[in-house]
Amino acid sequence: MNELSNILQPTSQEIKKRHVAKNKKIRLYQKNTSKEFLQKSLKITGNIPVDLDVKDNDSFIFISHEQTHLTHGLHKYPAKFFPELPKWLIQKYSKPGDKIIDPFSGSGTSNIEALLLSRNSIGIDIDPFARFMSKVKTTKLDIGKLKHAEKQIFKSLLKYDENLVNKSDIPDFPYIKHWFQPFILLELAYIKRIIDTLDTTKNIRNFYLLCFSSIVRKISNASNECTRTVIRKNHNKNIKPLDALHGFYNAVAVNILRYEDFHHSMPKNITVEFPINMDARNIKVDEGSFDFAITSPPYINAVDYPRTHQLELYWLGLCSNSLADLKKEHIGTENVYVKDYKKLHLIGVKELDEKLEKVFKQDPRRSYIAYKYFNDMRENLSEVYKALKVGGRYALVVGNNNIRGEAFENWKYLMELAKEAGFSIETFFSSKIIRHFMRFNATDKIKIDWIIVLKK
Repeated sequence: MNELSNILQPTSQEIKKRHVAKNKKIRLYQKNTSKEFLQKSLKITGNIPVDLDVKDNDSFIFISHEQTHLTHGLHKYPAKFFPELPKWLIQKYSKPGDKIIDPFSGSGTSNIEALLLSRNSIGIDIDPFARFMSKVKTTKLDIGKLKHAEKQIFKSLLKYDENLVNKSDIPDFPYIKHWFQPFILLELAYIKRIIDTLDTTKNIRNFYLLCFSSIVRKISNASNECTRTVIRKNHNKNIKPLDALHGFYNAVAVNILRYEDFHHSMPKNITVEFPINMDARNIKVDEGSFDFAITSPPYINAVDYPRTHQLELYWLGLCSNSLADLKKEHIGTENVYVKDYKKLHLIGVKELDEKLEKVFKQDPRRSYIAYKYFNDMRENLSEVYKALKVGGRYALVVGNNNIRGEAFENWKYLMELAKEAGFSIETFFSSKIIRHFMRFNATDKIKIDWIIVLKK
């Protein structure tokens, strides 16, 4: 396996050089950006000043530099929070030692930032892959044991031979041979067995399982560019033997560096939990348990997370059969029954009901999907209201939708539902988000969200 040895070792060294150079560049850029300039222009690069003056209907441009910073970058995840926003809101509306909840925690961005800011937190998500990822990203590991396990992995990778792989090592899930070439299946099965048999702690094995998961889509036949897991014939991928082994070691090398940076930033005695028995519509905690709540709820017609991560779910053993049941549990899902949308359903918010009625005339199914989304969010607002202490805030980052030609201003409708739940509206403003490395004038890539801050 000299070929693999020659590929892996230089890659690891090059990754370390790029990682150090990148972090230096980002720190210098942020240091030279004055707070006065940012406030005057309403364009904010990197960290958002905690005392930034915000008035109703203000508009900001946030340019993120931390999408892959620390453990945020361990694994790709669609429609992520950019870390600077929850960091700012957590600092603005809570204090060290407070307890925070994110009822749609996704990839755990809010929980990572809460941890780094010495706030205890709970993240709720219906998706088992999201919970697994978030748990890995926020778990403290022994650096010595982590690196010892890395050496074990490297030695095992060098011994790879397809004859060492048993058929029983390859998971059985729908259309597996459609998604992966035969030699890639053998390589992935070998890597998975290496991790499962590591002589180390479960948490460290889970770290390497997340590294493993991060390459599954890349070396599959599925398109890297599409959110959903699909094969596009016009995007032929040139997957070669050893690509899985090479890609995995790449991921390990860079993710250990990210984790080390995170480890050195972690405060002591702060807890992060991702309970498996809760839902954003059913938060099983005592009333008044939390000081602050923050989230970015899914959109109507939300990202189909189970389908997006189906290959990862299967390889990690988090699912083995149809994804249908898991899809139906998600807020914003398009998996609905015909019997449910035969008649028009209304929410009780005048402008929203007018939209639902117009859509119903064209597409009853779409109208019901939108109705169900807002009904689910009504339940969430009620649950979070009960979970917060008096005076606590709930910050939501909300996107709008266009359904059958009708513009749904979701932030307006959610504010009405929030008042129904008992909240008062503290403030609301919009943000145009430009992620790091995007050109500033690439307006087609700017995403507009609304931030609503509610108070109990």
